[in-house]
Amino acid sequence: MSPRGSQRRTPRASAARAYGATRWGRSFVDVVEGAHTGDADHRRITQARRYFRDHHAERLQIGVARVTASVRGSQLDPFEVTLTMRAVDPATVVALLRTNDATGELMALTRGEQPSAIGELIMPTESADIAADCTCPDESPRCIHVLCVAYEVAAEIDRSAATLLTVMGTDTVQLLAAASEATAPADDSPAADRDTAVVPAVDFYGTNATLPPLPTPGRMNPIMDLDADALRKALRASGIAPGDIGEAIDLLDDLYDRIRDRPIS
Repeated sequence: MSPRGSQRRTPRASAARAYGATRWGRSFVDVVEGAHTGDADHRRITQARRYFRDHHAERLQIGVARVTASVRGSQLDPFEVTLTMRAVDPATVVALLRTNDATGELMALTRGEQPSAIGELIMPTESADIAADCTCPDESPRCIHVLCVAYEVAAEIDRSAATLLTVMGTDTVQLLAAASEATAPADDSPAADRDTAVVPAVDFYGTNATLPPLPTPGRMNPIMDLDADALRKALRASGIAPGDIGEAIDLLDDLYDRIRDRPIS
């Protein structure tokens, strides 16, 4: 038995953590790590990855073009880290998307996707795009604590594409607003034209063609159209007794009729 007061603490097992699992998350990490080339730098990266896995970063705050966090290191008090990004201009991003005929990617962005053209325009491309400051004594361009925070940011980008927009000083609302302004009529146009002109929304689908009307399908009963043997096997697999299968099919048929004939409010 261990002497009183000297019990050893069992390290708390933590779930495996990952970052850079998406294109945007990986690209962000590549830019931050870009200043590291020597053996000492590789050791910093290895140590920073261990810090990330062991949750050394605390109080992570991701704001507009600015990230702050505290990182527990080799000293008693944590080190304070600040990342400041070179913010992008929403109007410029939209103008370049139009030049590349890629405004449709704005809709993909609203669905939480990471469209490549938008990523190329807003992603930092060189180390100078990310200014880093840490209260630790390490004078390297990217210390262990800065790298650890960058990995935390990359993990957040993996979880939500909108995080990269915030990190780079913009958001989806600003980009969509810039796209809408670009389609508005000029102020020097005749007043009558301004009153009667119909300003189209951003053409996310790449065409202004009028779509044909939706087809009107004939009335059908999918329950009765199912393969009878497959339906019986499925019902038996769900636990229904063989003698009750016929009644179960009748109940499904009745339920479908009620759903189909229910008026839409």
